Formats: sequence, structure tokens, C-alpha cells
Amino acid sequence: MRGWIAGLVLILTSPVWAADAIVIDGDTLLHGGTKFRLDGVDAPEMDQICLDEKGTSWKCGVAARDALAKWIANRAIRCDDNGPDTVHPERRIAVCIVEGTNISLNQWLVREGWALNFEPYAKGRFLADQADAQKNRRGIWKGCFAAPTDRRNWRKPTAKLMGPTCDTNSRDRLFPENACSIKGSRSRIYHMPGCRHYDSTTNVAQWFCSEEEALAKGFRKALDCPKNFK
Repeated sequence: MRGWIAGLVLILTSPVWAADAIVIDGDTLLHGGTKFRLDGVDAPEMDQICLDEKGTSWKCGVAARDALAKWIANRAIRCDDNGPDTVHPERRIAVCIVEGTNISLNQWLVREGWALNFEPYAKGRFLADQADAQKNRRGIWKGCFAAPTDRRNWRKPTAKLMGPTCDTNSRDRLFPENACSIKGSRSRIYHMPGCRHYDSTTNVAQWFCSEEEALAKGFRKALDCPKNFK
């Protein structure tokens, strides 16, 4: 019994490996009480939709999160902290790896088609993995999608559309005019696409299609959104 307890204490206090990762979205996780943004990759936003090979809409952001959670499962992982996220200081930037594998979560996501090589942070590290995922139509590469950075900032006119099935109608389908893209948090603050903390707001209590709708429900605009931002 004492040996078992000693082993348990060793596992719980290990400074390297821990099996307590909670996947927040396709490229963000909570590990050891710290929120980490995976370095050099960009996965679809949680509310992002993509088009499959038949042109059918699907929730690719949710699928990316679920794929990462399944890959990690209950296995221990290690995250090497590369410093603070300069855009979102509540997060740290990291390269994480599952115990018993020789590939980082960062690389795995790109290789399996659930994230993109994200410059300038990637510095080309995952370009070969992205090319392989694209060639074999894995994950989001099976149809058409907007680059996540364009989708979270709602850059409809200039968004880079990617994938083998994109056509002239894809842009409107990936950025529907009636999309309810304003996030209302549990603290009753609303965040609009393009505002500083839009993509890091994951505690969404309600989605709104307009500022007027959010205000009518008793929400106020986030202070990090420019007052004249539309």
C-alpha cells in the first residue's frame, strides 16, 4: 500500500508529464492549470463551419477540437512553455507532446488536416505536413474552408479560401450574411469579430446577430472593442 501511495504521489507531483489536459479548442488546451496556445498552428474557430466534398456545411471547429481531444485521450502530455502570448496574455505559447509518441500535438494537427501552418510563428516547420494533408484531403482539406484567422476576424471580402472544392458560391456559404457572429459571455459582455479578445472568448452564453440585439438583452460591448467598430 505504501509503495502504491508513493507512486501516486510521484505521478501527481511530476514536473514533466501530466494527464490533466482539457482541450478548449483545436489549438488551445488547459494543462496543469495553465492555458496554452499551440505554437505555429491555427485551427478552425469553435463556431467555424466548413464545406465537405459534397458542399455540405459541417462544424469543422468542433470537429478539430474533438479530434485533438481523442488523440490525447487520457494519456499524459508534456508542454514546453515558449513564453507568453503577446496578443492574449492570459495564455502561454507551447509545443506539447503526448507521452509515448514522437510527434508534437502541433505537428499532428497540421498533418491530420485539423490546423494550418501559421506564419510568421511556424517559420515553415509544418509546411510539409500541411502539403501532405492537402494532397490526401484529410480533415478540413476534404472540401472548402476559410483560413481561421480570416474567419475569426470576419474578413469576408478578402478571406483566403482553401481546399479542392471552393467555387464562386463558397464565400457566401462560409460567411453567411445572417450568421450570428457576436459572442455574448457569461459575464454579459459581448465581443464582436475583429475585437482583441474575440477569438479567446470561449465562455459563450449566447450568440447575437447584431449589436442592437445584444444591447436589448442587457449585454454591454467589451472594452477592448473600439467604440466605433462595426
